[in-house]
Amino acid sequence: MKKYTIYILFIALAFAGCKKGSLDRFPQTSIAPNLFFNTESDLSLYVNGLLSLPDRNSYLNDQSSDNVATTANVEVKNVMAGSANAQNITSGWDWSRLRDINYFLENYNKAKVSTDIKNHYAGLAKYYRAMFYLDKVKRFSDVPWYSGTLNPGDKDLYKPRDTRTLVMDSVMADLDFAYKYVRESVPANTPGKWAVAAFYTRTALYEGTYRKYHSELNLTSTANTFLETAAKIAGDIMASGNFSIYNTGKPDQDYAALFNSQDLTANKEIILANIFDQGKGISQNVNGVVFGDYEQAPAKDLIQTYLMKDGSRFTDQPNYTKLGFVQEFKNRDPRLAQTMAYPGWVRVPDAQPYIQSLNKNFTGYHQLKGYVNSTDAATLNGVDFPVYRYAEVLLSYAEALAELGTLNQQQLDASVNLIRKRAGMPGLNMGQANSSPDPLLQQQFPNIGLNAGVILEIRRERRVEFAFENTRYDDLMRWKAGKLLAKSPEGMYFAGLGKYDLTGDGIEDIILIDQSSTIPAEDKKEKNSLGVKLNYYRTGTIGSDATVYLKNVNTGSFIVTESATRDFQEPKYYYRPIPQQQVILNPALKQIFGW
Repeated sequence: MKKYTIYILFIALAFAGCKKGSLDRFPQTSIAPNLFFNTESDLSLYVNGLLSLPDRNSYLNDQSSDNVATTANVEVKNVMAGSANAQNITSGWDWSRLRDINYFLENYNKAKVSTDIKNHYAGLAKYYRAMFYLDKVKRFSDVPWYSGTLNPGDKDLYKPRDTRTLVMDSVMADLDFAYKYVRESVPANTPGKWAVAAFYTRTALYEGTYRKYHSELNLTSTANTFLETAAKIAGDIMASGNFSIYNTGKPDQDYAALFNSQDLTANKEIILANIFDQGKGISQNVNGVVFGDYEQAPAKDLIQTYLMKDGSRFTDQPNYTKLGFVQEFKNRDPRLAQTMAYPGWVRVPDAQPYIQSLNKNFTGYHQLKGYVNSTDAATLNGVDFPVYRYAEVLLSYAEALAELGTLNQQQLDASVNLIRKRAGMPGLNMGQANSSPDPLLQQQFPNIGLNAGVILEIRRERRVEFAFENTRYDDLMRWKAGKLLAKSPEGMYFAGLGKYDLTGDGIEDIILIDQSSTIPAEDKKEKNSLGVKLNYYRTGTIGSDATVYLKNVNTGSFIVTESATRDFQEPKYYYRPIPQQQVILNPALKQIFGW
């Protein structure tokens, strides 16, 4: 009980406010090393307190990307609007978690346990430190590297930024240590060796591709080292035989099962899960914010990325930009209808198909991934979240090899095509992809050289497979594709005013009228052939009092969601400024890339 009390006090201190970004606190005044760091139980208690897993709110974190339209106050939108600066961007420069990690690493060797035990817990702490620093590098690039705790008066409190090279070399060293020493067998809901390996792969791929495409860093010549590491560690995970793509032969269900499962612990695709169980007091229900018109709505550009069921490109269809909602979902990659609400989808407890609701500032499309189609509280609160999926490892493996120029068809079949097989999709043929690259994707990603066709298809696969899983923004940043964010998201296409079927039964469900018209009283509304009243929407342009915004009301157009001008300045907007208050406290910190 004494140790437990000490630990709780330590955690309370860890979240206490302080100046200089929390680098100069004294947790050791309440958790003396000679009293605490003695047994494996002590080490475990401390390191478990560092555990931080993403949860089902991650399904709402695509708002910075081109996958969605959003009404949220998203930082990158403010940046592109030209209203952001070091005075009003004040987040991201907090160091309290790092001090907690480093304090452990300074003291764990005091424990009277074997070297293997010490290395396991030190490996987990270094894994958390690597995660901490990768987030900092993504945001600021060059940042101060601190390998130990600091006390008031230490000169390193006022050190300048360290180079990205030094920081990322240190991150990779931490991950290499963690990969070697963290155990495979660990308690459920906590990271083990293969979770570390999954993050190691993710980090190496991120940094390798970032350096390859971001010439402003002058690190292009070092990119391959990271890409080779990504391919190697991903290959190790594959060779372990511990994981496989979840595939029961039901391509219309298997993908969705990953995101509405009550128990992912036995799923061979899941490397690490965040486990929820209402009966054990660990609950989370995000239905009310995932589905409908909360903040984010899927963008048409994402819908158009999905292939046809036969593997051909949707964007090769005649007049694909003018296909309505029902036509868009016909004969498509089955993952589309497991990610978005589709024509004919039935929402529990309703008996009839759901009719897509329209609203201004939203696209008309609704997200299913992360939504649990149930009204049972225990079911809603007990869905696990997949933190690391084997599918990501396979895609990272293929992408790293393709970027290195060494990918072959056999490796493609052992990675990307296993994911496509689960969805019932034809495999990707490397020769065909390279001989006939998607012209639309080429316009979006014009900076690819060797293996352009297959790299573009791997990027498509990442976008489709991980839609709404909080990966797209990082992908765009590392591929130096921020310009894609400058396009305002669009929604459903309508040929003009009139009646439309949105459930796929051929019977009209809604009617679009001009904004100058008045929606009739309930008893005056027109009914369809089933005797059901049509849903009325007054359409107009942005800024009007319409209920739905269209680009062109009478001639046929897309739903539009915003009118703000977006401008993504390169390379400046790939980075964020250090908050001005921190620069005042430490003048050695200098802004970079035009901030």
